[in-house]
Amino acid sequence: MGLNNAGMMVQAVWDEIPAHYPGIDIDAFIVMPNHIHGIVVIVRTATRDHPDDGNGQNNGQAQGPAPTTAPDVRHDDGKKRTAGLSLPDVVHRFKTMTTKQYAHGVKQNHWPRFSGKLWQRNYYERIIRDENELNRIRQYIMDNPARWDIDRENPDMANRQ
Repeated sequence: MGLNNAGMMVQAVWDEIPAHYPGIDIDAFIVMPNHIHGIVVIVRTATRDHPDDGNGQNNGQAQGPAPTTAPDVRHDDGKKRTAGLSLPDVVHRFKTMTTKQYAHGVKQNHWPRFSGKLWQRNYYERIIRDENELNRIRQYIMDNPARWDIDRENPDMANRQ
């Protein structure tokens, strides 16, 4: 799958996620003509409310959901970044950054205008529970471009039926 300028911008924003958000890492990712697939890794650490007992346990206390807002922290390079993001935070920021950069590309670089919204309101998520599932999903992401011709989301498929 060859990326146009907008696709390269989306890829670049994805690649920069870990540099801006501590505790967030990225894994396999692919830009498709009308959607993306990606794996976001959220690194959990013990919190003050639920300290780790040193054995990976939190003393039997249930941990609540990840916070939806997070404090800013400064790093050695002096840059301010946000800590403790949840998956909805990451997706929201990704969509916001790519939408802003796409609008800039339309205005400054004459990219084609996008009719409607760039991103759908929600997204599909799945918790990856083990290494086998992770490897299957990685393979699915990497194989996705080869299946584009038969994808039901491919607008050209409607024309063939």
